[in-house]
Amino acid sequence: MPINDDGVVEYVMVNGEKVPSIVCPAEITITNTQTGKEYGSAKEADDDVADPATATKSEHIRQDVFIKAAIHKILEGVVGKV
Repeated sequence: MPINDDGVVEYVMVNGEKVPSIVCPAEITITNTQTGKEYGSAKEADDDVADPATATKSEHIRQDVFIKAAIHKILEGVVGKV
């Protein structure tokens, strides 16, 4: 089950100037490469590695990150219609 992380445009102060800090939405999928099991969180995968009743090793855990960035929409929110 992918873990969704919604993105936003926030503003931060850098050297006294307000600048955009863009956070893009991401979908993270954590999978056991040996069994195909998909984990619901990094902790669940770590617990599987730590469990002596399973053969899962840290090298069996794969994390895929899919970043969704609609740059034109982000820029439009920051500088106006482009």
